[in-house]
Order: sequence, then C-alpha cells, then structure tokens
Amino acid sequence: MIPEDILERAYQGTTTKEDALTLLKIKPFELFALADQIRAENVGDNVTYIINRNINFTDICIGTCGFCAFKDKKGYLLSIDQIKEKIKEAHVSGATEVCIQGGLLPNADIDLYIDILRAVKSEYPHLHTHCFSPMEINHAARASGLSVEETLKKLKDNGLNTMPGTAAEILVDKVRKIICPDKLTRQEWIDTVTLAHNIGIQTTATMMYGHVDTWEDRIDHILTIREIQKETGGFSEFVPLSFMPYNNPIGEKMLEEGRFMNTGIDDLKVYAIARILLNTHINNIQTSWVKLGKKLAQMALSCGANDMGGTLMEESISRSAGASSGEVISVEELEWIIRATERTPVQRDTLYRSI
Repeated sequence: MIPEDILERAYQGTTTKEDALTLLKIKPFELFALADQIRAENVGDNVTYIINRNINFTDICIGTCGFCAFKDKKGYLLSIDQIKEKIKEAHVSGATEVCIQGGLLPNADIDLYIDILRAVKSEYPHLHTHCFSPMEINHAARASGLSVEETLKKLKDNGLNTMPGTAAEILVDKVRKIICPDKLTRQEWIDTVTLAHNIGIQTTATMMYGHVDTWEDRIDHILTIREIQKETGGFSEFVPLSFMPYNNPIGEKMLEEGRFMNTGIDDLKVYAIARILLNTHINNIQTSWVKLGKKLAQMALSCGANDMGGTLMEESISRSAGASSGEVISVEELEWIIRATERTPVQRDTLYRSI
C-alpha cells in the first residue's frame, strides 16, 4: 500500500526525492496505476502525436560521448540543397514540424545554423523549426565568439521556433564525467535552456537513462527539470530515453559485465515516476516508440505517458545504437496503437495545440 501522505503529495505536485525512492519499492503495478490515475486527472484520455521529420544533417562530430553510436559512421554532411529536399518531402507528407540536429562540426559557427533555418523558412514558413540541442547552441556560440544568449537571439531572429532539450543525458555531473566528459556541464545545460525560455524559445526536456546512472540520479534529474519549470514554465514535454547499449563504448562495457538493456519494468517505472514527480508542473510525458518498441511504448500509455511522439520519417541516432523499431511510423499505425488502449488519438503541433 502507498502511504497516505505520499499519495497526498503526489496529487498536490510536491512529491519529494524520498517519496519517489519509497514508491520504487512498492509493487510495480500499484505504481503504474497511481501514475495512470494522475495522468487521467491531469490531461484526460487523449493521446497526442505529431507528424514530423527528423533531419540529422551531419554525423561528423568532435564530441567524445561514450554512449554515441552515430558519430562518424559515414562521415557525411548534407548540403543545404539536400536539406531543402528533405524539408520538401516533410511538407508533402503533411508534417507540421522538422526536428533538425547534427554532430558538432569543427569550427561550425552560427552561420551554418542560420543557413539551415533559412532553408526551412524560405520556402515553408509555416513549418515549425524544432532545432539544435543546448550542446549545439554552446558549440555555435564558442565558434562565433558570441554569448549563448546572443546566439539564441540570432537564431530566433532567423526562424528558430523551439529547441529539443537533448544533450541533457543525466543532469548529474558525476555521471556526465563518465559518459560525456567533454560535453556541457549540468549547470551549462540548465543555463542554456533557462536563457532560451526567458527569450521566448520553448524547449522539451529529455533524460537518457540506463547506463551508469542510479535511480537516485534519475530522480535528481527529474527534480532539476521540475525546478527549472517552476522558474520558467518553458518546457512543453518530458521525454525519457532508454539507453541503447549497442555499438558504443559505454554499452560495450556494460554488456561485457553482463548488464543488458533496461528491462521493460524499469522503463515503465521511469515513466510512472516522471508523471508523479512532474504532476502539476509538466503536463506531457512522451513515450518513445523508437527506443521502447511499439508494444512497450503502448504499455507506457498506461503508466503515465500521454504522447506517442512523432512519425519521424527518418531516425538515425537510435537505430545506429541498436534500436530495431524502424525509422518511420504511419499516422494510421500510431492511431491504431492508441485506440487499442481505449484512448483517443489527437494530432498536435509542437506546442501541444490540437490540429
């Protein structure tokens, strides 16, 4: 049984770290039921999705992240004309959003990122640009001799609508020193997204878990996201991302030690704990059919999640690390998966407005 005081704080949106650790000790399906009930009361029975396209414009990267299986596999850099062709395909498919990210090109300054934004907006000004991680923003700022704030403002002026809250991994520095020692620090990530929110650029928030992190690290990460949201209100969603251990150094070490991918129960616990900790703060919890597979992503809709993410059209990063659920999913299949849970599918835009 869940203690009454913990239940009370869960519904009030004041769940503590100690509460979360206690909830992890109860039977999983009691935890899932609580998260599902909070989800129902908070956002109702609609399950949202977006028609979008991923464009990873380069796999060339000076980064040293130990979890990456994408970097330098082909050594490609899309030309602006190639990017425009992919944007055209997204438009023809009915996409409302293009999500554009890439590796950290040596000496890539802000002009590259501005050129990419203009490639979208010059011909398809209605397409929402969801582009460039906080790491890319910091990289462009350094290469251009600009502050992060100046960089964000210039990108916004040239068509940046929102930012993906990737590069967060786990917002605990002792973990980051192991998995991505040369990446921006916990505080730099916080400062970058806070600046973005304060100048009117909303972001998502992500968490990549299941490598060298502990449950305490995951809870600390989610509580960090909650504190930022209380200050800025700038997160549109929270997206847990289950670590894929194939074709990367961190994963290879795990597999050698007999530690395999996250179990399905652990994945679902992450969604449930996230829903409970973020209750009243962030409404939307997105499940990743790419990371979890379609069937487990469907189960996550009964464990706190209320969004199925996007159609994607092209997904390279997870696939290179061992994801096997494909690069694209049709609207028809997404809606079929959602209806099977006795929930209502609703197409949305990037900011969760119904279409």
